[in-house]
Amino acid sequence: MYTAGVLTRPFGPTGVPVSVIGQGTWHMGEDRRLKKDEIAALRLGIELGLSHIDTAEMYADGQAEEIVAEAVAGQRDRVFIATKVLPSNASYKGTLDACERSLKRLRTDHVDLYLLHWWSGQHPIEDTMRALVALCASGKTPRQVALNFLTHRPALFAIPKATRPEHVRENAGALDFTLTPEDLSAIDAEHRR
Repeated sequence: MYTAGVLTRPFGPTGVPVSVIGQGTWHMGEDRRLKKDEIAALRLGIELGLSHIDTAEMYADGQAEEIVAEAVAGQRDRVFIATKVLPSNASYKGTLDACERSLKRLRTDHVDLYLLHWWSGQHPIEDTMRALVALCASGKTPRQVALNFLTHRPALFAIPKATRPEHVRENAGALDFTLTPEDLSAIDAEHRR
């Protein structure tokens, strides 16, 4: 799919077209004199179809997230925002608190992708993942898994009937995740039985 001449892929429950070329924000927010230029650069990128913005709580101690907030003001629904938690904050409670601080700096009620910046061993990964899963996963219904499986091949389309709003939302939610190769193999194996 091309949006404004940029290769994109639909992603997330909102279906925001996510550009395969994103906009990084590392070092943004470090020099206040560059703030206007950094905001303008991100806005221009959005105008040109670069809808994927990547940031992190560690970039300029959160100032990069504030630059992103100003750049996407009034057009949040056109942008896919990814941010990251620092390993030092990656305990269960620390991850939840860090996410809340990021949301506040980004001036939004959600991020589209929340990542662990890197794993350090400082906190047990099971603890961190429990927090990330709680934040990121809402659970998928069998119908969503089936629709996702049917449409993972580029040449296939699925046209399920839906007469209730909740059914339409469930169908749309089939596109906000990717089945792993292991998932696809397991479904194929089950189908052959």
